[in-house]
Amino acid sequence: MIRKSASFREDAVRVKVDRDRCEGNAVCLGIAPDIFDLDDEDYAVVKLDPIPPDREALAEQAIAECPRAALLRED
Repeated sequence: MIRKSASFREDAVRVKVDRDRCEGNAVCLGIAPDIFDLDDEDYAVVKLDPIPPDREALAEQAIAECPRAALLRED
């Protein structure tokens, strides 16, 4: 379930999962378990939308370290 952050900002970071690229490696989940999870089919899902400011660095790290480049930053 996606939780909407209480205070939406115009410059908020949002993350999208490309399900065609995701292999369910769960690297993102290991980096930021409060932001990412795996669904019933073992695809990554984003739990927080938009990403809270205090979690943006973790989201960026997960995007950078995804082995399939399946995480996309949306501003």
